[in-house]
Amino acid sequence: MTDALKRLSEEGVAIWLDDLSRKRITSGNLAELIDQQHVVGVTTNPTIFQKAISSGDGYEQQVSDLAARKVTVEEAIRMITTADVRDAADILRPVFDATDGQDGRVSIEVDPRLAHNTKATVAEAKQLAWLVDRPNTLIKIPATEAGLPAISEVIGLGISVNVTLIFSLERYGKVMDAYLTGLEKAKERGLDLSLIRSVASFFVSRVDTEIDRRLNDLGTDEAKALRGRSAVANARLAYQAYEEVFSSDRWQALESAGARKQRPLWASTGVKDPAYKDTLYVVDLVAPNTVNTMPEATLLAVEDHGDVTGNTVTGAYEQARADLDAVEALGISYDDVVQVLEDEGVEKFEASWNDLLKSTQAELERLAPSEG
Repeated sequence: MTDALKRLSEEGVAIWLDDLSRKRITSGNLAELIDQQHVVGVTTNPTIFQKAISSGDGYEQQVSDLAARKVTVEEAIRMITTADVRDAADILRPVFDATDGQDGRVSIEVDPRLAHNTKATVAEAKQLAWLVDRPNTLIKIPATEAGLPAISEVIGLGISVNVTLIFSLERYGKVMDAYLTGLEKAKERGLDLSLIRSVASFFVSRVDTEIDRRLNDLGTDEAKALRGRSAVANARLAYQAYEEVFSSDRWQALESAGARKQRPLWASTGVKDPAYKDTLYVVDLVAPNTVNTMPEATLLAVEDHGDVTGNTVTGAYEQARADLDAVEALGISYDDVVQVLEDEGVEKFEASWNDLLKSTQAELERLAPSEG
């Protein structure tokens, strides 16, 4: 056992758990992770909820009540997921208070089927914020083209946002711009900017999965030598972009009005390739004012044998750019890779949501009271 999680926190990396279930809440496990493993936030997504609710553990009474009320399956899912998020937010409330709103956050995602509909995404975000009704909630909005104006509008209403499914550096630049635009709208409306928070979830492991697949297809020694380097390089260059935007004149005008920086959040940090160290996307992405949301297995791996040696991002930009350029030089298109990943990301969450609809519908029917 190491003090790696403590060191990670001391380096300015907020440790969030990329998982939530009712059992984790009621068993005291989430409170234990906060108390002992330096966890200061929780992220959820449609896949996480689909796995939790399909397991059935702890949900039967609520589903039975919902079945008795004859609610639609969509309403049932919203009641179930927002109940978990509300309870997790209450458990994390002391962290939220102690960090002046920086951490102690729980994220809940808009219906992924709305990813390409700006107006519906804004409406859904407002509804979720109202339903959960906790100041330490973040509403997750995907960084699709339709998601960008939705982010600005939702931030402009004073609702804190976790922007998700970011893969490309160009799109990340637009995400930061959308955040600043939203803050400017909020300022015009006379809202307290210090109460609005945001993180930008930059996905990591999937970049290596896709680029490594293409490198393997090439099969040359040169291609093989570049395996496992693209994801970290991409994230490090994202941090460089973050440093530039959040030192600009435009940002400083907002900061002087009370605004807080949108932190980069490293998402998808579970290592998929057994050839790589299982702490890769944590220890190689240590930088101040970032968040790393980890599946529990990754969290425990870092705790057990993570080698946290200080900032591993700043100063590595030249090598990061060289790594991505070397991949491009082999004929692997960065623009194509990131578009494929965004499309797949939306599709996977939609598929999980549809699975969740089916399994919840089956449970509502199973637990429906007999007529009479």
